[in-house]
Amino acid sequence: MEYSSSSKHMATFLLMVICSTSHLIYSTSASRNPVSKTNTEFIRTSCVSTTYPKLCFSSLSTHASTIQSSPQLLAITSLSVTLSSAKTTSAEMTRLSLSHGLKPREVDAMKDCIEELRDSVDELRKSMGEMSQLVKGKSGFKLMINDIQTWVSAALTDENTCTDGFEEKPMNGNLKTAVRGQVVNVAQLTSNALALINRYGLIHG
Repeated sequence: MEYSSSSKHMATFLLMVICSTSHLIYSTSASRNPVSKTNTEFIRTSCVSTTYPKLCFSSLSTHASTIQSSPQLLAITSLSVTLSSAKTTSAEMTRLSLSHGLKPREVDAMKDCIEELRDSVDELRKSMGEMSQLVKGKSGFKLMINDIQTWVSAALTDENTCTDGFEEKPMNGNLKTAVRGQVVNVAQLTSNALALINRYGLIHG
């Protein structure tokens, strides 16, 4: 009888622990979801001010926990995503330029595009470097944000120049589609990043 009574007490105790643990897990999960939803909604609302809001949201929503509800972190993350995409696209254009069977005008267009993309990557990298100084709270915000805006604008111009080069000359349709598909995506990301940087500059200023 003593053993049976002890077992019942143990079973009751374990049941209480399980219930308490389940309640704690549910409470923690419930408290996190509104925060995550708020962060995601902040990104969605901010992206409305960009030229390509759908791309803006899809490229940044996965970083919601990092961005939270900070215009500064939103601008930085957008710039970082854009730089990463520009690097990847630049490498892919270099690979495509080595394809066999390209006509001379296609080779020339690819070379020009690669040069433009390299400039774009360099300008975006400079912008990221300047952004890191803003994060550290360095003085001279207006001058620094103006530099960033200038570099990102220049990067966008370079990307558009690349795609224009493929529109002006008749060439292989598959090559044109491959180049435009990737470079246009980078240009749209850059445009969105610029819009979010401009927004951050206005809010801060």
